[in-house]
Amino acid sequence: MNTDGPQPTEYVVARLRPHARVLFLPSLALVGVCAAAGYFGGRFEAAWQNYVVLGAALALIVLLWLIPVLIWLGKRYVVTSRRLVVRKGLFLRTRQELLHSRGYDLTVRKNSIQSAFRSGDVLINTGLDRPLVLWDVPTADLVQSTLHDLMESNLNSVAQRRQHEQSVGHADTTSWGDDRVV
Repeated sequence: MNTDGPQPTEYVVARLRPHARVLFLPSLALVGVCAAAGYFGGRFEAAWQNYVVLGAALALIVLLWLIPVLIWLGKRYVVTSRRLVVRKGLFLRTRQELLHSRGYDLTVRKNSIQSAFRSGDVLINTGLDRPLVLWDVPTADLVQSTLHDLMESNLNSVAQRRQHEQSVGHADTTSWGDDRVV
């Protein structure tokens, strides 16, 4: 039972998704498929051939554009003042939470394209088998420094709370004052 008052409220520091540049090629494919379907659609004499062109265009749009967009929309990283929440998936959702007060190691990994767009992969090593990876996060260096600051402030507040509980929580202990035997 906590007696030192209400805990500070948790607030959202950042809501992130992977960098939107991953949608460039799917969008380019969408424009190309629509242009090809517009050019070839209606050119054939048999109606079934025109339907095949339309069906192939729809299948390519779903495969090359819709699925990558849904995958991108399914990944979300939420950084709060007390924890990091990683959500993945649209139909089968996975949610991982990592408290800042537990402490962890952070590494930023960038390739040349990510460096050009100031994004990167943030690897969070919690001491488990595999690190938790925030894939292709925009402004990865800022995310790393923010997570460092939040982790440090949470570790300090937990340490202060434990120290306060240890010093105040033992009211029934015996105090040995000045009645020592010499």
